[in-house]
Amino acid sequence: MAVEQLKTNLFQLHQNKIFEFIVISIIVFSALITGAKTYDIGSTMETIVWFLDAFITVFFLFEIIIRLVSEPRFFDFFKKGWNIFDFLIVTASLIPIEGNDSVLLARLLRIFRVLRLVSVIPELRILITALMKALPRMGYIVLLMFIIFYIYAAVGSFMFEHINETLWGNISIAMLTLFRIATFEDWTDVMYETMGEYPLSWIFYLSFIFLTAFVFLNMMIGVILDVMQREQESYYRETGEGEAGEVHWIKEHTESMEQRLDRIEKLLTETYSSSSKRQAE
Repeated sequence: MAVEQLKTNLFQLHQNKIFEFIVISIIVFSALITGAKTYDIGSTMETIVWFLDAFITVFFLFEIIIRLVSEPRFFDFFKKGWNIFDFLIVTASLIPIEGNDSVLLARLLRIFRVLRLVSVIPELRILITALMKALPRMGYIVLLMFIIFYIYAAVGSFMFEHINETLWGNISIAMLTLFRIATFEDWTDVMYETMGEYPLSWIFYLSFIFLTAFVFLNMMIGVILDVMQREQESYYRETGEGEAGEVHWIKEHTESMEQRLDRIEKLLTETYSSSSKRQAE
């Protein structure tokens, strides 16, 4: 009973909004401390920063232990990807910076502690999860973009190589030039240079910009928005918040009521059948 009560208390502490705010504040403070180490500071400040870094490391270790202990079963903690991410970040922070051969690695790992904001704040988790799930669909768009880049680069290299070999010398350089055009980096200078010999070459540039900057870019945005909306609805269903959460709640309770009505109807049918048999006897 004492262990169960301890788990309950630790779970309530972890779910407490004030404690969550403190964790977020410490993560942000950790990022500031990491940034302070990049400046030339005196020995006194270095000592203060060292103690603050040690405090942050101990606090993160304390917070992860609370989450581990508050789980009903210990290994359930590692069933969630974000929990594993937090565990790896915290344990990696335990690598001592001073007097260690892997000093650079230890410092780099401490920089990644700011990524814990993603696991702590649900809205950031939704964004990252949506981005990861959108990557496969975006991959097909990137493949199609590469094909368009390749075709236009080949055409541009064949037509404009003699005008400016620096920009159109071969297909790889031409693709870099097209990337410059797609990002609108002084693309008009490139266009006017070729228009001096090919007045209709503006069709080449405008059609390429239309395909890449307008069509494909908006396709990527549409994919990300679609996946993000689904992830947000899934989160609302799990937490019971928002319109999706309310619809999910109504659906669950409607199914529960239907099951109860079915059981009542079955009982009434059985009761009626029993009464009919008794009367017949």
